[in-house]
Amino acid sequence: MSQKFQTIYVCSKCEAQFPKWSGRCLECGNWGTVESRALKAKDRKLEELSTGEVIDLEKIKSKETIRIRTEIGELDQVLGGGIVKGSLVLLGGEPGIGKSTLILQIAQKVAQINGKPILYISGEESAEQIKMRMDRLGIKSKKLQFLGETDIETICVTINKNNPKLAIIDSIQTVSSSELPSEAGSVNQVRACTVKLLETAKKNNISIFIIGHVTKEGLVAGPKTLEHLVDTVLYLEGDQHHFFRLLRCTKNRFGSTNEVGVFKMEEKGLIEVKNPSETFLQERNQREAGSVVTAIIEGSRAFLVEVQALVFRTSFGYPQRKSSGFDFNRLTLLVAVLAQRCKFPLGNQDVHLNLAGGIKATEPAMDLAVCLAIISAFKNRPLDPRLVAFGEVGLGGEIRSISQIEKRLIEAEKMRFDKIIMPEMKLQDSKYKLKIIKIRSLMEAMKIFG
Repeated sequence: MSQKFQTIYVCSKCEAQFPKWSGRCLECGNWGTVESRALKAKDRKLEELSTGEVIDLEKIKSKETIRIRTEIGELDQVLGGGIVKGSLVLLGGEPGIGKSTLILQIAQKVAQINGKPILYISGEESAEQIKMRMDRLGIKSKKLQFLGETDIETICVTINKNNPKLAIIDSIQTVSSSELPSEAGSVNQVRACTVKLLETAKKNNISIFIIGHVTKEGLVAGPKTLEHLVDTVLYLEGDQHHFFRLLRCTKNRFGSTNEVGVFKMEEKGLIEVKNPSETFLQERNQREAGSVVTAIIEGSRAFLVEVQALVFRTSFGYPQRKSSGFDFNRLTLLVAVLAQRCKFPLGNQDVHLNLAGGIKATEPAMDLAVCLAIISAFKNRPLDPRLVAFGEVGLGGEIRSISQIEKRLIEAEKMRFDKIIMPEMKLQDSKYKLKIIKIRSLMEAMKIFG
């Protein structure tokens, strides 16, 4: 039987594959790294293959999932009740956002609760550097063990031998396998190392956390396939210049992805925020024009946040539109709606928008609050400080309905707000002590300014 070969072209730097040769790799941008490689095609006839084993799902008995509680309430909630034994969890985020801080706090909690050793594996930092961070955060090093290694085969053997309660890899970009010729951090290396860690976690029933840095494109460790290999994907988000951090779950094989945890970065590490709405609004100036409170949904929870707007006559020929925490394109659209439908003369006005506290949100339910904040800033007239506004704004200036309205109302009532401006929706108004004003368009909303 003749052997069939297929020629492909592979970048020696990032292992990207191409159907034809080029002088420059289209993935990593390096020159002269694309080389030809012959692949042997496998000739397999269907009649020579054996059938697979089919299992009747009705005969399978459900097993209770064993979880490791960390006593960090926000984290346990995001994970669905704790860390599942034998799971592989990816913790991603931008450099300096607090991933290593959070993972050390998790390690300390798990060690205290279970009394078993935790293995911290790092290819970036030495044991002395890790110990210095622990001392700064006030984390006790009892039951915490360290391994400075980048070879994935050695790491897996060490995990098998030591059998820790939890293993931590910091970070996946620094780990490599001797079975592959590419350098650490490449697509193939990251994928191969993650597969080996997944096998180790399942075989020994050991929970493993791997840390992955986010690239400029917003991907963890470059390849998106890394997210499909692990059991759970967590992202730590926030602004390095602000205190708040949001922990999101974008994938969870053992629970829901509709949860989000809120933390506050302090000198001693990440502190849970039990009441995010109160924290976000505690420094609010209630008598300032351009300030409106809105209710947003993050996961399954409702938060109250302050929308701040600043409008003033432009000093240039073209007015500026700037946004912090809110989608810039959405802001431009809302300014156009105000100018066209409500006849607001914003063509010669600079518009600046900010979500206080460094929080980021893109939910359309914020549209009405954004518009009211811009109108208030333009007129220099403060709104009622006990007012909460939410609703989506359409291109015709109409106020459209939004989802999970009751959660927003309950949160507003809990925070002692007494007036709500919202879309025209079916609602049992008698359930709430709030004064609810239902509107259908931005023109109706402007009536509150007199």
